[in-house]
Amino acid sequence: MFSRILIANRGEIALRIMRTCKRLGIETVAVYSQADRDALYLGMADHTICIGPPHPAKSYLYIKNIIAAAEIADVEAIHPGYGFLSEDAHFADICRSCKITFVGPSVEAMELMGNKVRARKVAMSAGVPVVPGSEAPVASDAEARDWARKIGYPVLIKAAMGGGGRGMRIAHNDASLASNLNAARAEAHAAFGDGSLYIEKYIESPRHVEVQILADEHGSIIHLGERDCTVQRRHQKMIEESPSPVLDRHARADIAAAAVRLMKAAKYTNAGTVEFLYDPAAKKFYFIEVNARLQVEHPVTEMVTGLDLVEEQLRIASGERLRWRQKDILNSGWAMECRVNAEDPYAGFKPCPGPVTRYVPPSGPGVRVDSHLYSGYAVPPYYDSLVAKVIVHGRDRSECIQKMRGALEEFILEGVKTTIPILKEVFEHVRFVRGNYDTRFIENEFKT
Repeated sequence: MFSRILIANRGEIALRIMRTCKRLGIETVAVYSQADRDALYLGMADHTICIGPPHPAKSYLYIKNIIAAAEIADVEAIHPGYGFLSEDAHFADICRSCKITFVGPSVEAMELMGNKVRARKVAMSAGVPVVPGSEAPVASDAEARDWARKIGYPVLIKAAMGGGGRGMRIAHNDASLASNLNAARAEAHAAFGDGSLYIEKYIESPRHVEVQILADEHGSIIHLGERDCTVQRRHQKMIEESPSPVLDRHARADIAAAAVRLMKAAKYTNAGTVEFLYDPAAKKFYFIEVNARLQVEHPVTEMVTGLDLVEEQLRIASGERLRWRQKDILNSGWAMECRVNAEDPYAGFKPCPGPVTRYVPPSGPGVRVDSHLYSGYAVPPYYDSLVAKVIVHGRDRSECIQKMRGALEEFILEGVKTTIPILKEVFEHVRFVRGNYDTRFIENEFKT
């Protein structure tokens, strides 16, 4: 196991990683921008190093300064968290060349699965169903139109690189395809430095289901069950739960087996998530992408399995064998997570940075809050607006819903507008309670 690591991230995930490291006796080096100099969690780190001004490109995305900090602090490994450089194969390659372990998949696996077109080819070779679409990035608008007509409208325009819904647009005809291609291309290039796009069939009324994977460097690979991430806005997840309320026993086994086959074919190591669209009417699932990192929603899986995914990541990265076999993974009960963002949900989810005047998180049996907030903290305007995650665990879905209602009601977060009010609405909505909704639930049912 490592003795000292650097955490190349900020906010709640930096604090989350620190807590596991402290329990394992691993020293932590926290890097921070000038905007985060008052972050409370910096006091929990063993060492802190400022890596630049507030802008992400000059701090958390500035590889030169992060590597310099790692070398100055003499760390053995870097944990990238999620976002920022967590899926940057170039960064992982630089870590390797500097003899610093990157806590994540290999450079080769990241390059393979980070490109959606290549990942689709691996999936098809492994016998994993994929959404019908172009077999490579489209070279022109005319080729995009040809593919759209071939597979049939509506179609989804998707960035070949990256994730998080960026560079993604729906087109219902030739005209909307033409108008959306340039916008998607520009957004993809700005987000990932690559404007390549491909076209795939748009599945009407799908569920978004993903499978958590752990794989060591000795050939062992297991899954930890699925998470349902269907409640989302513009492809940004809002609520996650495990297990999925729409999968029966056979579908659950099939989708998990498909995820394991895919990751074996990719020679994947460490923690990763295989994402699928599930069509409840047809009872079919389709591979869409791999997230080659720790997910924001990983606590949902931790609550139902009892595992610490950060600990497993660190053990795998240090060369240890998986401590678990598939038969050891016994998912218990039900878990749900709500993402709390500093946004105004009734003004188009406009970001609302500013000072937190009062912060009292909920607590109680089966309630967990992952957050870096404190009363007096100022939410900066430079980064993602996620400020807290509320996670609950219960015997079944009904108990989870009741616990989350209570937790959201108890949560006091004043000074900035947050998404808590709309989350409360969701948990009272009859379609959500019944589990009868799809990925356009928020857009169709709520005025935002």
